[in-house]
Amino acid sequence: MEHNLGQEPASGSFDKSRVLNVKPLRTLVPVFPSPSNLSSSSTPQGGAPFVCASPSGPFPSGVAPFYPFFVSPESQRLSEQNAPNPTPQRATPISAAVPINSFRTPTGTTNGDVGGSSRRNSRTRSGQLIEEEVDEIDVEDGTGDGGSKHKKRGRKRRASGVGTSSGLVVVDVDLDVVANEILQSINPMVFDVINHPDGSKDSVTYTLMIYEVLRRKLGQIEESTKDAHTGAKRPDLKAGTVMMSKGVRSNSKKRIGVVPGVEIGDIFFFRFEMCLVGLHSPSMAGIDYLGSKASQEEEPLAVSIVSSGGYEDNTDDGDVLIYSGQGGVNRDKGASDQKLERGNLALEKSMHRGNDVRVIRGLKDVMHPTGKVYVYDGIYKIQDSWVEKAKSGFNVFKYKLVRSPGQADAYVIWKNIQQWTDKSASRTGVILPDLTSGAEKVPVCLVNDVDNEKGPAYFTYSPTLKNLKAVAPVESSAGCSCVSGCQAGNYNCPCIQNNGGHLPYSAAGLLADLKSVVHECGPSCQCPPTCRNRVSQVGMKFRLEVFRTKNKGWGLRSWDAIRAGTFICEYAGEVIDNARAEILGSENEDEYIFDSTRIYQQLEVFPGDNEAPKIPSPLYITAKNEGNVARFMNHSCSPNVLWRPVVRENKNESDLHIAFFAIRHIPPMMELTYDYGINLPLKAGQKKKKCLCGSVKCRGYFC
Repeated sequence: MEHNLGQEPASGSFDKSRVLNVKPLRTLVPVFPSPSNLSSSSTPQGGAPFVCASPSGPFPSGVAPFYPFFVSPESQRLSEQNAPNPTPQRATPISAAVPINSFRTPTGTTNGDVGGSSRRNSRTRSGQLIEEEVDEIDVEDGTGDGGSKHKKRGRKRRASGVGTSSGLVVVDVDLDVVANEILQSINPMVFDVINHPDGSKDSVTYTLMIYEVLRRKLGQIEESTKDAHTGAKRPDLKAGTVMMSKGVRSNSKKRIGVVPGVEIGDIFFFRFEMCLVGLHSPSMAGIDYLGSKASQEEEPLAVSIVSSGGYEDNTDDGDVLIYSGQGGVNRDKGASDQKLERGNLALEKSMHRGNDVRVIRGLKDVMHPTGKVYVYDGIYKIQDSWVEKAKSGFNVFKYKLVRSPGQADAYVIWKNIQQWTDKSASRTGVILPDLTSGAEKVPVCLVNDVDNEKGPAYFTYSPTLKNLKAVAPVESSAGCSCVSGCQAGNYNCPCIQNNGGHLPYSAAGLLADLKSVVHECGPSCQCPPTCRNRVSQVGMKFRLEVFRTKNKGWGLRSWDAIRAGTFICEYAGEVIDNARAEILGSENEDEYIFDSTRIYQQLEVFPGDNEAPKIPSPLYITAKNEGNVARFMNHSCSPNVLWRPVVRENKNESDLHIAFFAIRHIPPMMELTYDYGINLPLKAGQKKKKCLCGSVKCRGYFC
């Protein structure tokens, strides 16, 4: 083909000899209003508009890049200088309402790893853990070379008013509306706490609770309305995107050092959770940094790192981490030497400046072996750096980080539990290796490392609830006929109908929302014991221990990390009537009585969804002479566990149980507590009991 390079193109024709600088859409990333302009609880329905810009800038005035698309001010300034027009043009908003399912979902991740994958090699040197972590990130996801092609799908649910032959129904659901309804149900005072410029424990707790409820609800609806069961569509990303666009986050200002409200030992199951509370901003990259102007030149300083994987080696003393730099891998071009730029340069500058760096360690999730738990391990300082050859044969940067002294234990606790599990170290203070004598699938050890008490008063361990007197069911039910187990979206299933059209539990067994009553399959149902609507019937899965507290008698805690919404145990014992419950109360023998009629403090975030559960009939359970581990769970005015009534479908008699679920993520060895509630007015002879929970919000008593 010949080109007339010296001639003007004819009118209406196209000059193919011209080289156009055209950027594909996948190189554009969403940007949101800067933290100072973030919307508050008064955000109108639909959320803030967003615009698109190149990952390298320039960004329009009034907006900042959405992490993980972080670009340092210096690189942005250089980009603006090299741009044909240094003055940013006014960007046209794409939409005033940000569809929560319009953001691309990265693949190849599990249990909260948001975004690109990475190859990791671990070894030890001089008794220290050495982790080699090389990023493999795609430009399709906003931060790399674009080697992976993810399809963007604007999924609109097909409307159908009838069920198919399998009973599955495809329903038209607007996830934006669902998200807005959830956000509008939040106590307005919660937003005042979250939006305060200085974070707090409450702001972090509220933010994470909102995220969890939103994530689980979106996942429940996504699963129930899709026409093909191909797996989850990353509700963790959708929920995080919604909250970022609405400004529902804590500690929006990036900072060096301690993050207000985030405590050492706090755990996270999703990278986006750390982003929302200001602990680590990038949802994929392992190094977070900011620009600092120490002189005329602006230089990057590291604020936090996520070290993901390879911590089973017991030679690590828990105070030293050898961290590998980022880069050096390109899916199209293969491996190469790492460069002293971006996060690597920030770590190098931080070593010379001596600033604090937050360290988050990614550990294996025992309950979900393919997933991770992210543990905030506190403040470290970078003591040394060097370059060495990796197994790939190319140079990588190494950084030695040492934990600052005087901080609470975090990773060390996980290491100790691993040693107890491997039998490489013994658990001190063990009285009984299994308090249940084999009644539970998982042993429950009895431990006292506080005083000389040899154990609690004698009782018979029973994992089940005993109802000696049959009670007529509130509603007759024939149960379901789901021979292969209840399936999400099967509108013909009566058990799903009883739960408002959705399965009450996620595929991971988490309580999907905060309904007052959970309807599980029961003796009347034809589904197998493995049906996912029988979560509370499977029994305990966590390695619990009954331990001696310093001032509250015996308590309960777990060796394993517990995710928010997870079933822990039920309240086992003997069902009694109101008359006997009153007698025991008047004799102050109600220490082990569960009373469903008490007034229970509402959770502050979702007051409408956390009223006292509407039990089909009052339930009184005594665990004084016979019961399970639930009898050792102490009261707290700021509990991390809540109870929900569970009705198991049974056409012959009422089958009502009390199940305990985690309100928020609970780290290992943290005491499990729930609100005992208040009996008002006090009955004759009944006295208030002094509360020793130690919570900031302690009301001083319970009864």
